[in-house]
Formats: sequence, C-alpha cells, structure tokens
Amino acid sequence: MPPRWPRKPDRNDPAYRRLDDRMNFAMHVAIFAACNSGLWFFHNLQNATWPWAKWVTGIWATVILIHMIYIFGVADYSTPVVESVAATPQGFQPKPKEKTNKTTKKTTKR
Repeated sequence: MPPRWPRKPDRNDPAYRRLDDRMNFAMHVAIFAACNSGLWFFHNLQNATWPWAKWVTGIWATVILIHMIYIFGVADYSTPVVESVAATPQGFQPKPKEKTNKTTKKTTKR
C-alpha cells in the first residue's frame, strides 16, 4: 500500500520532498534490480560472453551509488524550493469552445 500524505502534496514542504526523493530512489533501485537480474539470468542461461553486461551493471550501480549519496547525504531539505511562476506547469487546459451563431433547422418529414 502506498504511503498516505496527511496534507496536500507540495514540493515546497521539506518532509514531502524528502519522502518523494526517497520513493524515487527506491523505484530506481527496484528497476535496477529487475533489469540486471534479467540480464544476468539470460547471460548465465545461454552461457553467453557479453562483455558489455559488466559495463551496464557497473555504470548503473555507480549511478545508483551517486543517487544514494545525494539523497541520504547531500540533499538539504531544510529550506523550501523556490520555483518561478513561468516554470510552474499549468496542467492540461482545454481550448475554450468557440461560440457559433449557426442556427440549426429542424426538418419535419410528412
């Protein structure tokens, strides 16, 4: 069950930012584990000699290590994030409907 947030989610809330960053990190680790377990499963199943498999795993593990150091050591959650108004996404806004002055004629059949 996903965690429930007791108030409206806001990136300016330090506790929400911390939780969001940690959940993103957990997803990153889960995707890494799933992809690499599949990669090495087929590598061993086929007795393949894929020299790139070690590079993929090593580089991705390094990226996860850097991500972990940032999330648990470097990130400062004490101050709110200041976003410019221009960078704030406005979401989907449909085009306003144009009013047409066309009158529809009803035809009656006799």
